[in-house]
Amino acid sequence: MFKTALRNVLAHKARLLMTVLAVTLGVAFVCGTLVFAESSATAYRAAASQNFHGIAVTVTPKDPPPGTTTNSGVLDDALVRKLSDVPGVAAVRPSVDGSATLNAADGSPLRAGKAWANLAAAYVAGKDGADSRYPLAEGRAPANSGELAVDRGTADAGHLRVGDMVTLATDGPVMTKRLVGIVTTRDTRVTAGGTLAVFDKATAQKLFASPGHYNSIDLAAEAGTNQVALANQVTALLPADRALATSGTAQAAQQATNVDVMTRGYQKMPKIFAGVALFIGSFLIVNTFTMLVSRRTREIALLRAIGATRRQVVRSVLWEAVLVGLAASAAGFVAGLGIASVLPDLLGTAQDPLPNGPLVIGARPVMAALGVGVGITVLAAWLPSRKAAKIAPIEALRSAEQPPSATASRVRTAVGLVLLAAGAGLLVSLTGAKDASDANLQNAMFGCALLVAAMITLAPLLAVPVIRLGGRLTGRFGVTGRLARENALRDPRRTAATASVLMISTALVAGLAVIGDSSSHALDRQAASGLSADYVVGSRTTTTAIDPAALKRVAGTPGVKTASAVADSTLFTGGHVRNISGVDPATVDSVMRLDFVSGSSKDLGPGRIALSSSVAREQGVSTGGKVNAHIGPGDDFKEYTVVGVYEDNPIADDALGARTEVQQHSFKPGTVQRILVRTDGGAVSKATEDRLRTATGNSPLVQVKDREELVHDAAGTMGELLTLMYGLLAIGVVISLLGIVNTLAMSVAERTREIGMLRAIGMDRAGVRRMIRLESVTVAAFGTLLGLVGGLFGAWAVGSLAGGAMKQYSLSLPWGTLLLVCLVSLTIGVVAAAVPARRAAALSPLEAVAET
Repeated sequence: MFKTALRNVLAHKARLLMTVLAVTLGVAFVCGTLVFAESSATAYRAAASQNFHGIAVTVTPKDPPPGTTTNSGVLDDALVRKLSDVPGVAAVRPSVDGSATLNAADGSPLRAGKAWANLAAAYVAGKDGADSRYPLAEGRAPANSGELAVDRGTADAGHLRVGDMVTLATDGPVMTKRLVGIVTTRDTRVTAGGTLAVFDKATAQKLFASPGHYNSIDLAAEAGTNQVALANQVTALLPADRALATSGTAQAAQQATNVDVMTRGYQKMPKIFAGVALFIGSFLIVNTFTMLVSRRTREIALLRAIGATRRQVVRSVLWEAVLVGLAASAAGFVAGLGIASVLPDLLGTAQDPLPNGPLVIGARPVMAALGVGVGITVLAAWLPSRKAAKIAPIEALRSAEQPPSATASRVRTAVGLVLLAAGAGLLVSLTGAKDASDANLQNAMFGCALLVAAMITLAPLLAVPVIRLGGRLTGRFGVTGRLARENALRDPRRTAATASVLMISTALVAGLAVIGDSSSHALDRQAASGLSADYVVGSRTTTTAIDPAALKRVAGTPGVKTASAVADSTLFTGGHVRNISGVDPATVDSVMRLDFVSGSSKDLGPGRIALSSSVAREQGVSTGGKVNAHIGPGDDFKEYTVVGVYEDNPIADDALGARTEVQQHSFKPGTVQRILVRTDGGAVSKATEDRLRTATGNSPLVQVKDREELVHDAAGTMGELLTLMYGLLAIGVVISLLGIVNTLAMSVAERTREIGMLRAIGMDRAGVRRMIRLESVTVAAFGTLLGLVGGLFGAWAVGSLAGGAMKQYSLSLPWGTLLLVCLVSLTIGVVAAAVPARRAAALSPLEAVAET
């Protein structure tokens, strides 16, 4: 039977090639994702090990004891000298670390979106006058408070040269320093797209610690010294409860754990593509093997007649699937290596590059290639093989085609209707929930899965009425159109299986497109609904603030009508943590669109706050009521009077208070986080934006955005969804194309005599080609129609849950995208028919009629 299977594979290698390509896509994404993940993790680990190269023990301050705010004063020069005398210590390197954001040469913030990787450090020279952590590549080390050095990557990204004046900020006023040197570093945070600013020791201590003190002390060990033993020795010398000694091995292990967490996020989207490719590709496999088995019914019957058992017949078909799966696994593995090599460039950006390193091929990708490629193919071929084995030899020899029994059709109908009722019922029941909780979202996904299963099950039953209805259009092409319709209806199961591939991809794309477009419009409206200001001047990170003195400069900027500062903090109310915005009652109505249900912002003041509608319902209070709460850190609860309740507003946050009170309880007392600016006549221009940046001192920690940019940023959150949508569309297009080509090629082979008869009675070659193309377009249109209906219904049901999270959400149909999907689907039908139509038209009428 193995020889029989091998012969059949070689006899149908061109047709099985389509199946191999479909499986190859899924295998390639799976293997590529696994290789990429392991390669990225290895590159991160290699870079991390360089960070700790030569470090045996690191001494850092412990968390400050109760009643104090800092513990940095424990690491001083006296401790450095003390640690130098510890037996086994070869060298001691004190460090001062912090964060600094720089401006590029053109004045724009340099990689300001990666505040966690905008590092700053002190240049601490050793006995040789150099700091081995930051080798100089150009220039010299900073020697005073007016000088600075940066790493090579930062210099290149910002077009900075030695001698330039660099504007930067740490956590306060803007500073300007002369660039005197360019260094290199092995810190993975910097090499992966961050920045590094290096100060002289005294300046760094003043900015990030205190004069004469350090943030950490690294110890290098003499050869043969045990790190853990050395760490224990150092711990015995440290002030109790004030400092901690950690071995380099322990730090590297922690870094490796962090690396594993970092690399997981990069695997999600490729895995989704792999899952979709394998899922819809399985339909192509089932369809291909079903048609192959159908064509070989007489051959199988003959095998049964000469003694082959049902198990041997099944085994023969499964051996074919194994051979096809092995070919797909090998091709998919090679293609996966190509995907893994380009994923760093696709997923990384200029601002957030991924680490480079050699591809790491472990056992997992190889096993995954075999398991996925062979496993999916064998599982998909199992049903056709069992069906072939059940055919009685005499019955098979009598007829080449065995229509489904009435019992099987009734069972399919019953199962399909049950799945449809369960899926549609579950989705409809969720439309009244208006609650985007995890449980509801999971139920919605389960309902969509049931709906897809129902559509697949009922597709053969729907094919007849839908295609007959659409046949009115193809009928306008005359005899060829009517023949195309009847050919599509000849085997509804085959038509449905071929169309299911396109149906699933269309449903996914249509559903995601509707949800994405509706959410994007909702985010647009949400971003603009609560704001009447023309500009928002804000800090780039949650850990930085704006100097209150900048408010006067912004207010005095030409063209500015109103400038209102906002101080953000947290509001603690009976176990709930909410955000509170401190505003100026006199100017807040000019820059925010506040829709008060009751009360007014004019009454805000010490001890008086306003709540959003959702928070007021949560607390069970209304205007005039009392709330026991406290603002910012601490446990000093007091009673606040609610002077107003307003509709939920993303700009105003959950509660409003007087700025004079809120800013005293923010994470940096006395500062503000936003300045809302109203211009004369609502004028928005590049010149006005530049003047506002100048008023804030061109600080790289401050950003100036107009209303259009805020809306664009809000809509930008849907970018990943749109990328996913078009990726799924591309996968669906490729596999659908392969499926329709395969089906038509086999259909043409089955109808050789029929096509020869048509040619003999007068149909020309153009008519034959037109008939095959119309049949292909009919199948594609059927799959597209079912997919659109299912996708739009699912999007309506799932989208209703989003309305609970976004008040502005409403169903919006992206007509352009939906039209594009329809055009792509019909184009698939035309393109897929090209080769089969040409082959059919090339048949000789006499030879075709004479074929047995």
